[in-house]
Amino acid sequence: MRNLNLRYVDETYDDKGLLEKVTYHYPDNYNFGYDVVDEIAKEEPDRLAMIWTNPAGEERRYTFGDMKRMSDKTANYLMSLGITKGDMVMVILKRHYQFWYVITALHKIGAVIVPATFMLTKGDVEYRVRSASIKAAICTDMNGVCDAVDSAEDIPSLQIKIIANSSRDGWLQLDEGIEKASDKLERIQTNVEEPMLMYFSSGTSGYPKMVLHNHLYSLGHLSTAKYWQNVDPEGIHLTIADTGWGKAVWGKLYGQWHMEAAVFVYDYDKFEPHEIMDIVEKYRITSLCCPPTMFRMFINAGLEGHDLSSLKYCCIAGEALNPDVFHSWYKATGLKLMEGFGQTETTCTVFNKVGMEPKPSSMGKPSPQYNVRIVDQDGQECPPGQTGEIVISYEPRPPGLMMCYYRDEEKTAKAMHDGWYHTGDVAWMDEDGYYWYVGRNDDVIKSSGYKISPFEIESVLVTHPAVLECAVTGIQDPVRGQLVKATVVLREGYKPSEELKKELQNFVKHETAPYKYPRAMDFVKELPKTVNGKIQRAQIRKRDSQ
Repeated sequence: MRNLNLRYVDETYDDKGLLEKVTYHYPDNYNFGYDVVDEIAKEEPDRLAMIWTNPAGEERRYTFGDMKRMSDKTANYLMSLGITKGDMVMVILKRHYQFWYVITALHKIGAVIVPATFMLTKGDVEYRVRSASIKAAICTDMNGVCDAVDSAEDIPSLQIKIIANSSRDGWLQLDEGIEKASDKLERIQTNVEEPMLMYFSSGTSGYPKMVLHNHLYSLGHLSTAKYWQNVDPEGIHLTIADTGWGKAVWGKLYGQWHMEAAVFVYDYDKFEPHEIMDIVEKYRITSLCCPPTMFRMFINAGLEGHDLSSLKYCCIAGEALNPDVFHSWYKATGLKLMEGFGQTETTCTVFNKVGMEPKPSSMGKPSPQYNVRIVDQDGQECPPGQTGEIVISYEPRPPGLMMCYYRDEEKTAKAMHDGWYHTGDVAWMDEDGYYWYVGRNDDVIKSSGYKISPFEIESVLVTHPAVLECAVTGIQDPVRGQLVKATVVLREGYKPSEELKKELQNFVKHETAPYKYPRAMDFVKELPKTVNGKIQRAQIRKRDSQ
């Protein structure tokens, strides 16, 4: 079986052979579990779907035939417990192999999966269970996750608790239940417009929003894998992401399996660059996607002694790319980092398409499945060079764009109005149609009437030999409104000092407009990051405001 993806898309190319437009077509009952996983299993049951391993050296390999059988058994088990179509099911399974057949099973049932990270506190878990009326929780036995869920026992909606890899009082055992269940599953009718998945977005202020997606979200990620990540059906794709975050289904599930490719999963606790590079070498990974910070860590750790020749394509997302990382990786490997941009509310929205020549630090051009513009405060399209907000048309609604912010009509109406979804992300377009990221509305620093992109200052600072990493934020100032502040991690051999601070400030003054230099600076041992390695500037701003 070849080119399953072409069953769902019509492609239009320009006279230079570059993809120009994608039009999706699908049946009303399209369901990723039945129409992708089971379809491949029917035609090629022995085709490799996933390789899973961990630092202890354990390894599991699953074919599409295995995934069909395990997801069918899991669906039957969950239905025997009373989980049905439309039920909200919170899943906290880290990178455990069970996640892949659990999510497929929930899609087949028509239940709504609510993935969550293992890093949540008890308060975080309680908020999610109560806000989404979670009926069941399927959790790892690690990192105190079960303790956090048990703290939500007074919430009536939570009726079922299931644990993986161990036993616990008051919890059902996932692996035992699946083992005893039947592997015969009759197709359950679902509709593409029905809810399938919901994420709690990590907002910069207030409680996280509940981002609800229908079944077309999985189909919308076909573009992610095919046109951005260039996933090879005969290769092995590695995206570094925890299953609690949206990036996991971007790079470890939907699009990759649409492309009939195998995904690689490394179930680790702490990112160690040499371990990942060893994995690339041992398992002959063909395509790799992770945040720019991780590529920087690969480079800083030293690529010597690692055979990365199996890599044919590399992508980055999660934060803006500094040019020095692009050039250093290209010099070492011959591979150009293909940047992409998207949100929890969307699939990959702007990216460097396969066949495009990337401009270092540019997000690329709009996805061929979306109608994307940059607009000013009045909703007028910005000319090249003018900064504005990225917006996406939802008339008609494209596969991949969220349904709504669940149970929050006010926030939905604020983000989706007049036919456009407003991303809250700021960028500008050059004369060639490439988009350049400036920051979140909250990240853009407004100082003395100037709008300053934190990314621009970071890109300068990291080229100084003393700087390993940095994050630029704004701090309140009674005269200028905000001051530019740099939080800096130094390379080994450098120590914080007033002299070094002045040297770095002068360095920025000479490399960019003088008014942009960081008037405030902190030296720290490490920057706050998500489990996926993304720098959390909101945490720095929160700390500075206290």
